[in-house]
Amino acid sequence: MTVEPTSEAPDLITLGRRIRHARTSRGLTLEALGRQVESAPSLLSLVENGRREPRLSLLRAIAETLEVPLTDLLADEPPSRRAALEIALERAQRGPLFGALGLPVVKPSQRLPVPVLEHLVGLHDELARREEEAIATPEEARRANTVLRRERQDRDNHLPEIEALAEDMTRRAGYTGGALTHRTVAQMAGELGLTILHVDDLPRSARSVTDWKNGRVYLPPASIPGGHGLRSLALQAIAHRVLGHERPRSYADFLRQRVEITYFAAACLMPQSTAVSFLEQHKRAKDLAVEDFRDSFGVTHEAAAMRLTNLATVHLGIPLHFLRVGDDGALFRGYANDGLPLPQDVTGAIEGQLVCRRWPAREAFTRRDRATESYQYTDTPAGTFWDSVQTGTAADGSQFSITVGVPYAHAKWFRGRDTRVRRTSTCPDPACCRRPPEDLAQRWERASWPSARMHQQVLAALPRGVFPGVDDTDVYRFLERHAPDPDQDDDPSP
Repeated sequence: MTVEPTSEAPDLITLGRRIRHARTSRGLTLEALGRQVESAPSLLSLVENGRREPRLSLLRAIAETLEVPLTDLLADEPPSRRAALEIALERAQRGPLFGALGLPVVKPSQRLPVPVLEHLVGLHDELARREEEAIATPEEARRANTVLRRERQDRDNHLPEIEALAEDMTRRAGYTGGALTHRTVAQMAGELGLTILHVDDLPRSARSVTDWKNGRVYLPPASIPGGHGLRSLALQAIAHRVLGHERPRSYADFLRQRVEITYFAAACLMPQSTAVSFLEQHKRAKDLAVEDFRDSFGVTHEAAAMRLTNLATVHLGIPLHFLRVGDDGALFRGYANDGLPLPQDVTGAIEGQLVCRRWPAREAFTRRDRATESYQYTDTPAGTFWDSVQTGTAADGSQFSITVGVPYAHAKWFRGRDTRVRRTSTCPDPACCRRPPEDLAQRWERASWPSARMHQQVLAALPRGVFPGVDDTDVYRFLERHAPDPDQDDDPSP
């Protein structure tokens, strides 16, 4: 029997428990096993407790003596439910969180009942969850968001598993093309045993509330009949069940789930097969435009632009970037797999960073006509990029711009490639746009003192709760108000 050594070290705790499980199943003591493999019982005890990595020769001897394949001993999964609990307890008690408590270690011996093990592991899990929640500051959220953005970039922002689920569900609900209707969304929810209801008293901290017990999805009333927003919210709500999500244990979990449900909603509103067919047709005609893609599927400009990032690289072979920038120049959301150097801080986070004044995302605010897309070429240290920009107004009245752009070589596929507007950016060189003109600096540097507007959230930790940012008490009281009376026939209609 030969096994090639792997490049990764085995999980010693799991390995030890698998050896112990195989030994006790054959009724062998440590002393008896030690005699047969010519090793001291004390060494074997360290191995079984995950505190010593055995030599490969010893592992082979143990496997032959216990008559189990060596690959079984090296498997990743615990050999039993009890072993899994013992491993979880061992790991928890070896961590820094437990060490800081100054409590005695509980040895997970065979005499410890399984319910007690479950109780201890559950307490450690809750302790870890609360610790993670306590450190979920804006800084922690930015770091988690940076990890997610880089993962998406590595995958060209394409998640085929979610694409397949969305395609299947929309087709089964009767979708054939064009904009996904509210009725189709309601049918998709119905297949999952859910009814969509619109109420005017949703908790202020929640975008939607799902009552799994009574099969209801509560959404706000429609402010714009037929609008894209409520379809997207409903799809995001049912996505948690479709994707098998569990309650997030950290802010990183919460953000990952948010990315996945947003992706699912977009993949339903603009199903892959139909969307790709539309884009391929317009690419052949060298007439790709975000505004046409948007109008064809009845979604917002931002949703259409983001959906392009899911499909353009994988299906059209076009690398691209996406930006949402406020009228103050701050980057709210961004994605790039085409080499555009997004501004970032020392942690790699891009949110809140100022983009170059020469970039079209900011130049667009200086233009008088903002009703349609505007186009621009920008020469940068990383190359020349072509961009299409559309401005809009947020609910709070602030302005923002949505940018989709590509490297110069791929501009040939897009409408607006013939624009004569061209700018040069040398950012991050401060002389490009961050350093004021010398005459202005000399005139005002010592003669002015602006008072900066400070956003309170930059210092605040994220609100505690089962779901980050959501007031649990408000949500639970809301559900109590709207739960159907079990003594009455209740037939809510969407």
